[in-house]
Amino acid sequence: MSETATLSSKFQISIPKAIRAAQHWEAGLTFAFIPKGTGVLLVPVPQREALKGLAQGASATDYRDRADRF
Repeated sequence: MSETATLSSKFQISIPKAIRAAQHWEAGLTFAFIPKGTGVLLVPVPQREALKGLAQGASATDYRDRADRF
């Protein structure tokens, strides 16, 4: 899928409808811009509720800490 958008004089970009529909993005969604080489990665920021239980079952012991780095 190859879509394009133009940066407006107010530095705004409209995300093409095909992309919004494919990703199930709705109005009001917050995004993070992550610089990658000469481009930028656009990533939706998850809602706090969606992260609940993400680390369920993770062990707080036997993890690597900065103390073991050289």
